[in-house]
Amino acid sequence: MNGWKDEGVKDALDLCLSCKGCKGDCPVSVDVATYKAEFLSHYWEGRPRPRQAYALGLIDQWAKLASLAPGIANLFTQTPGLRELAKFAAGMPMQRNIPAFAPTTFQHWFQQRHDLKRQPGKRVMLWPDTFNNYFHPDVAQAALEVLEHAGFEVAVPRQPVCCGRPLYDFGMLDRAKQYLLQVIRTLRKEILWGVPILMLEPSCAAVFRDEMKNLLPDNEEAQRLSKQAFLLSEWLDKHAPHLSLPELRPARKAVVHGHCHQKALMGMDSDIAMLRKMGIEPQLLDSGCCGMAGSFGFEKDKYDVSVKCGERALLPQVRDASPETLIVADGFSCQEQIAQLTNRRALHLAQVMAAALKKPRAFSDHAYPEMTFIQQRESAVQGSMRRASAGAGILLALGVGGMIWALQAKAFKRRFW
Repeated sequence: MNGWKDEGVKDALDLCLSCKGCKGDCPVSVDVATYKAEFLSHYWEGRPRPRQAYALGLIDQWAKLASLAPGIANLFTQTPGLRELAKFAAGMPMQRNIPAFAPTTFQHWFQQRHDLKRQPGKRVMLWPDTFNNYFHPDVAQAALEVLEHAGFEVAVPRQPVCCGRPLYDFGMLDRAKQYLLQVIRTLRKEILWGVPILMLEPSCAAVFRDEMKNLLPDNEEAQRLSKQAFLLSEWLDKHAPHLSLPELRPARKAVVHGHCHQKALMGMDSDIAMLRKMGIEPQLLDSGCCGMAGSFGFEKDKYDVSVKCGERALLPQVRDASPETLIVADGFSCQEQIAQLTNRRALHLAQVMAAALKKPRAFSDHAYPEMTFIQQRESAVQGSMRRASAGAGILLALGVGGMIWALQAKAFKRRFW
């Protein structure tokens, strides 16, 4: 045995999904995911990690950079030829799709809107996690609409923030600790005032409720913050009893896939209760992990295992669902696994609630109910890519025109001077 550098231990942990299922199911709460993160932190100390660690573990940094020119970023990640180069560079399997960046981040959209509109009521903070800020801002917008309907004043941090969840998968614990300390500095007022922090991504809530307490055991603010972090469904179910949600018409069923971290640490009772308030008949799948497991399914050598995990229960039941049935999954990676391996798309619970508020028959005009949201999202992405292509074309034309002019000027000068 070579301790923290032991190859056998690394190989044994390599296929751990970090789903925390063991912590939820084990009578003594053995947490292999935490052990894996700790082991990898020591194993890679003093040596470079695989390129997947930097491409996927630092997704918040890449997403922040892409948000400066999302249309151009999408040209590189969505255009045939270029996208294969991007996947190769990131160590991703060619069978996977790279999620597209939204044209506008939720934080930017919120600040523009908030300057014009302020909702009075009990103050809560909506956490702009990396995935719902840079990739699916429509989910956060739906959550904001529901919270304001429930009578809350919603705040959102102005600066980019990240709990560091992707870092744990690669054992980048020193950096994860720095991320959490930055979060505490950013939320210092909210922590002091006891403002609830509402999360849309279950894995982020798990960091606040679990990993943060372990990484910062002596930090009083971290311990307080862990008690102020709630999933959106938890908060609405337990702290907004006055919230009225119209029942969807016609009545619908929903196939519900719970995120592993949520099932292990927080449970699904609140999600099921909120769906039933809307007259939806939920079927909570006993599906285990979706197989995407954060970055796991985006790693080249994990693809086959990722697919087999999904095919065990989740993906066949999604495919077998009737067209009018809602597919509900709050985790970004769970949504991607469903989108990339079936012909359906999963909605976040916040989107279902927002649809009920806007228009009880909002889903009735499409073959699949989720397409109301997905078409808007994809149209926005395509629009950003067209604008980027046009801009690149203009720059290219100007560059070529400039070169031609310079060559002609040079020839003219030689001829007459």
